Amino acid sequence: MTTSEQPPVEPRAPMSLSPSRASDFMQCPLLYRFRVIDRLPEKPSAAATRGTLVHAVLERLFDAPAVERTAPRAKALIPGQWDRLLASRPELGELFAEGGDGAGDPTEPPAERLARWLSEAERLVERWFTLEDPTRLEPAERELFVETELASGLRLRGVIDRVDVAPTGEVRIVDYKTGKAPRPEYSEGALFQMKFYALVVWRLKNVVPRRLQLVYLGSGEVLTYDPVEADLLRVERKLLALWEAIRLATETGDWRPRPTKLCGWCDHQAVCPEFGGTPPVYPLPVVPVRPVEPGGPGQGGQGRMDQVPPAV
Repeated sequence: MTTSEQPPVEPRAPMSLSPSRASDFMQCPLLYRFRVIDRLPEKPSAAATRGTLVHAVLERLFDAPAVERTAPRAKALIPGQWDRLLASRPELGELFAEGGDGAGDPTEPPAERLARWLSEAERLVERWFTLEDPTRLEPAERELFVETELASGLRLRGVIDRVDVAPTGEVRIVDYKTGKAPRPEYSEGALFQMKFYALVVWRLKNVVPRRLQLVYLGSGEVLTYDPVEADLLRVERKLLALWEAIRLATETGDWRPRPTKLCGWCDHQAVCPEFGGTPPVYPLPVVPVRPVEPGGPGQGGQGRMDQVPPAV
C-alpha cells in the first residue's frame, strides 16, 4: 500500500506536546493542525529517512563492547538497519524507484540512487567518530522516551537520542542532527528541543541536566549549552503560553497559516490558503468565541493566533 492509498486516520484533539509539534505550531499553526488534528499523510523525504537510518546505526553501535565501536563496524550496520527500516515502512522504497523523490538524479537507475544515498549515510556515520569517541562512552539511555505532566495538566513527551550520566551523577542530554549547524544567531531556536527535554528530565528526576549537546554530523560541529533552573522555568512558561494558544485554536477552529521560506518544502500546499487551496472541513466541534469590547480583557481570540510564543 502506498502513502496515497493509506486509509484516513481519525482526527483528534491535541492531548500532549512534543518538541517537534511545538516547533510546528510556532512555525505555522495551520501546519500543526494538518499534522496533529487532520493527521494528513506526508510523503517521506530522503533527508529525513537518512536521519532515521543514521540514528538507528548510532544507537545500535553501543550494543557492541567499547573496543569494538569503530567506524568500520558502524558502517557495516547500515545495510541491516536499512533493511529493518524498509521492512517496517515499505513505502520508503518508493524514494528510490524510477521518478521517486530520493536524493540524486531522478533519471539515474534506482539501484545507483540507493547506493549513492547509502554512501551519504556512511559519510555522516564516519564523521561522528571525529566528534565523539564511542569507546569512552557508556550511555545510560538510548532512544529514551520521556513523558511528564506539569502542575497545569500539560503533558510533555519526547524521545531523547542519548543520555550520559557521569559517575558524579551529572546528566548530559545528547541529540544527533544529520544536517548542518545553524548560524550563531539561530542557535536559540536550535536549542529549543534540548531545553524542552531538559525541562522534562528536571520535572521527572528533580535534576537539572548539566549539559545539552547537539552533534551536527552534516557540518562536523558540536553545539553545547549548560542550562540552569531559570532557563527551564522560562521554557515552561513559554510552553504553557503555547499550549493555551493551541487550546484556543482547537476550540475555535481558527488555524492560520504563517508564510515563511519553509513553505516551499511543505507537503500540504494543495490545501493551504496561501497557495490557493482549501483546508479540509474542520473535524472537531467548534466553540464560538464570545464577542468582546475593543481593548477589553480577552480581546482578540483571533489575535492570540498572531502572538504565538517564539522558540526559546
